[in-house]
Amino acid sequence: METRRWWCTMKPAMWYLIMIVVGFFYVYLTAVQYIRGQEANQPPTSYQPHYDPQYYDENLISSSNTLDFEYHNYAKMTDFVRSMSATYPNLTALYSIGKSVQGRELWVMVVSASPYEHIVGQPNVKYVANMHGNEAVGREMLLHLIEYLTKSYTTDDYVRWLLDNTRIHIMPSMNPDGFEVAKEGVCRGGQGRYNARGFDLNRNFPDYFKQNNKRNQAETEAVKQWVSKIQFVLSANLHGGALVASYPFDNSPNTIFQQFTSTPSLTPDEDVFRHIAGVYSFNHASMHLGLPCKPGAHSFSNGTTNGAAWYPLTGGMQDYNYVWHGCMDVTIELSCCKYPTADQLPKFWADNKKALVRYLAEVHRGVRGFVKDEQGRPVEGASIKIRGRDVGFQTTKYGEYWRVLLPGRYTIEVYAGGFDPREEDFTVVETNPTLLNLTLYRAAVPLSKPALWTTALILLAGQALYTN
Repeated sequence: METRRWWCTMKPAMWYLIMIVVGFFYVYLTAVQYIRGQEANQPPTSYQPHYDPQYYDENLISSSNTLDFEYHNYAKMTDFVRSMSATYPNLTALYSIGKSVQGRELWVMVVSASPYEHIVGQPNVKYVANMHGNEAVGREMLLHLIEYLTKSYTTDDYVRWLLDNTRIHIMPSMNPDGFEVAKEGVCRGGQGRYNARGFDLNRNFPDYFKQNNKRNQAETEAVKQWVSKIQFVLSANLHGGALVASYPFDNSPNTIFQQFTSTPSLTPDEDVFRHIAGVYSFNHASMHLGLPCKPGAHSFSNGTTNGAAWYPLTGGMQDYNYVWHGCMDVTIELSCCKYPTADQLPKFWADNKKALVRYLAEVHRGVRGFVKDEQGRPVEGASIKIRGRDVGFQTTKYGEYWRVLLPGRYTIEVYAGGFDPREEDFTVVETNPTLLNLTLYRAAVPLSKPALWTTALILLAGQALYTN
């Protein structure tokens, strides 16, 4: 007698029930994954340049052709950065640090005389724009900056010096999804500000003063992975809605009272932050005037402000960069209108071009050098701080370190596992960075009690033999 398998005897109603149960669990798991932001578009573990000769077009990008002063959506922005990478392969390298919620690449362009290879001892700097999707001016300013730096390399001595000695990483848009739904000409409001899940990316980072319970977003996770892999020394993120350079801290331990008193929340590097914010402000056409955007609005002395003194916020990117990774980061508000009409872009570029370039050069002040052991091998991950400045930083795998400091006398403190601590006094001058190489010596390993007894017995035996 032929035996029939159990599923062949099942009634249609049972099949429908199984299909419903399987479909329910599939939808449930997909929804949980979506809410938690744990999709497959996580940042890559390695960053490879995106170079493809098919994008080479001399007519599109050439010394006789310029980038239009218009807003570039994601497709146009992607075409531009790919074309630049193909046209200037000796000065640019394009890579992505991950994808947005809706799957758009988070493009970064390296502009440097050595774009594909890190030159040991050369500092990394970065610009990030458009983390609020409706704050659009910074996005276009960075596209024009890429073009300006590459085309000026052979004609401008200052730009050549900057690219010969600096690795510049430029991210035109951290929130490409938000930009796609924002509206040109809208100066206020929130349409496009948030990412595709409705999160403010500048409230989505770990915070020094308060616990941040907001769900991690794909874009912020990508940035966190990025800055953990590359030791950035100096950074700025570009926003809109005011005209000011704002610096850490953005938050304060007494945020509730501060909302009414506008009390500054100062870092140990207040002098440096005030200086680099001023470098941008005073190289800008009008920011340094500190004029309010409209009658009765906030005005800023010298066009700079401590972030918390303006208004406190939790989960900001500049505080995260500074506290977690020792990177000096400021927020540049470029325009009173968040998304002004495109006919104003030439004026914005003229106002910001010099400031964007001069700010990057500030990475070449202060102290830098290498930390090595007594055999001359680099010490990776050594913890370093400047005495009196409790926010520290670490050495790279090559033993490199950098710190932006103003002229003066300082003491550097270095700590690494298995080595004796090291202190060294040094002086910073205005004209050039101080080169200070440091050697760490292995710490003596204390002997255990049995080892001490063994050593003592050997010494006694040796002495007995000697006396006999």
